[in-house]
Amino acid sequence: MQTMKLSNGVEMPLLGYGVFKVDPGECERCVSDALNVGYRLIDTAQAYFNEEGVGNAVSKSSVSRQDIFLVTKVWISNAGEEKAAASIDESLRKLKTDYVDLLLIHQAYGDVFGSWRAMEKAYRAGKVRAIGVSNFQSGRFYDFAHYVDVKPMVNQLQCNPLVQQQGIEPILSEYGTKMMAWGPLGGEGADGVIKNGLLASIGEKYGKTAAQVALRWLTQRGIVAIPKSTHVERMIQNLDIFDFTLTVEEMKEISALNVHDAGTVNFGDPQFVKYLIEAYG
Repeated sequence: MQTMKLSNGVEMPLLGYGVFKVDPGECERCVSDALNVGYRLIDTAQAYFNEEGVGNAVSKSSVSRQDIFLVTKVWISNAGEEKAAASIDESLRKLKTDYVDLLLIHQAYGDVFGSWRAMEKAYRAGKVRAIGVSNFQSGRFYDFAHYVDVKPMVNQLQCNPLVQQQGIEPILSEYGTKMMAWGPLGGEGADGVIKNGLLASIGEKYGKTAAQVALRWLTQRGIVAIPKSTHVERMIQNLDIFDFTLTVEEMKEISALNVHDAGTVNFGDPQFVKYLIEAYG
């Protein structure tokens, strides 16, 4: 598995398995399958309600814990220093581990600075190997990163060939922050990516699918991708992307597919923020 190095020197796999909307009753089986076929990065979150399934699969796996890169996220209802600290310990309990490899703030609202203080303490205490954020768009990210002591090592954003996040890249680079892509194949209603004509035609050259080309395009940009599937055959296919390299010209052709640079979800929309705060704050 190819890796990239975070700003603190931690090595992070470039491809992982995401469990967003994986049913808690199915999660243990799915993560076990993912580990068995070769995934070593597992991405979950408090708000997915399946940390226990991930923990069960990891604890029962023959793969050594030190070879597994676990990611989870602090949800907005746990924002603030005290609540975030308690939620980190609860996540560790559910995941059956004494540390996670990467901990993210899930949304850019609520007492994020309080949450970050708790995360910095967990990082210094060895409960977390790296810390970062999720869904922080350009302005919000810059404001946040400017004021915190430990700079975010990762920002997890919607990113795929149709949503390329090119605008935020210079800002992330300024702080040494790496990008992690949720929805790398488009998420729900992903036909725009997996049935894209250009991606399919490039894939034919290498004996790959459009989805595999999309994932390779991300990883060649140094972006961590976390595709999700509940089917072993698709898990294997998504993992099989490191035996070919896209040319410079092919990378440029795919870059021209950009449609919604900052994503299809407007995390700065006042109505969306109002919903988050009223529902979970």
